[in-house]
Amino acid sequence: MTRAVRKELVANRTAQSGSEEHSRDGVAPNGVGPADGAGHRSVDPVVVPGDDTEYDAGLRPRHLEEFVGQADLVEHLGIVLEAAQRRRQPVDHLLFAGPPGLGKTSLAGIVAAEMGASLRVTSGPVLARPGDLAALLTDLQEGDVLFIDEIHRLHRSVEEVLYPAMEDAKIDIVIGKGPTARSIRLDLPRFTLVGATTRTGLVAGPLRDRFGFVGRLDLYAPGDLEAIVRRSARILGVRIDVEGARRIAERARGTPRVANRLLRRVRDFTEVRGDGTITGETAVEGLDLFGIDELGLDKVDRAILEALCERFSGRPVGLTTLAQCVGEEPDTIEDAYEPYLLQQGLIHRTPRGRAPTARAWAHIGVPAPEAALF
Repeated sequence: MTRAVRKELVANRTAQSGSEEHSRDGVAPNGVGPADGAGHRSVDPVVVPGDDTEYDAGLRPRHLEEFVGQADLVEHLGIVLEAAQRRRQPVDHLLFAGPPGLGKTSLAGIVAAEMGASLRVTSGPVLARPGDLAALLTDLQEGDVLFIDEIHRLHRSVEEVLYPAMEDAKIDIVIGKGPTARSIRLDLPRFTLVGATTRTGLVAGPLRDRFGFVGRLDLYAPGDLEAIVRRSARILGVRIDVEGARRIAERARGTPRVANRLLRRVRDFTEVRGDGTITGETAVEGLDLFGIDELGLDKVDRAILEALCERFSGRPVGLTTLAQCVGEEPDTIEDAYEPYLLQQGLIHRTPRGRAPTARAWAHIGVPAPEAALF
């Protein structure tokens, strides 16, 4: 009976794959907007299919000692992995949280490599029905690592399937419909679930409590990003000096994915306009050409600051009005641009709307009216 049930689940998963592929082809990984790369920015930490994704995979560290930055997290994770190896058991379920592009997917691959296990990758939006997750779980082998990206976007009914799977390595499924329906509990091999989320608060409490280890990834310091840029340059075969790596790291918005993307764009610039070697001078010229300034701001970021400072003279501006001024959607302003501007102390929120800070006036080179500063 168990083998028959497994075959039925696999068949259901195959039948559903067509609709899932359509969903993946039509929607960006963050679930917002088309996935055709329209409007994509060089400083956007979100992966867009077809935009150097194969290079991103090749630049990822494969072992824990290769992972740069996040020293506390790496130390804690190393202890957890070594303890599991000594017990010859699968590692506890792990949850990694933090902004996009900081290395959550890389850490999932490192966990699988360190444990000598296979890695199965999926994402929360793809698992639309409990049967999707059930088919995936029953196909796992002993010790496998299942990575679910954007786990906070799992449907509630799919989460319910995960609870017994994580705690007891069992899964309850219903076979048939109507009066002939029956519930069957299947035993699962012991596995490790690695979840990744950019919004920890949206992960349901019962699901979050079932993870044995929760790690938070923070934005990287410029020194760590500089080391990442030099490592990526060696892998890509790019000649770069210390000053060139430092200039790229300074404009990478604290995100390794952005740093690697800027490195590739500067590499293109030096190959076309220079001798192929990235120096401090050529790095600055290339980044300026692509519209990335010394704070890592792009054209839209600066348009937001200019609208706040020049058009509205520093007065608080509502989100909808600001979005119309720069030609973007309000959700895009709030989710993609505003967080970094807030982190850099360039804008602040007030009960009446967004307003620029003194640093914003200085950055765009416009003298601030005294009333705007006080």
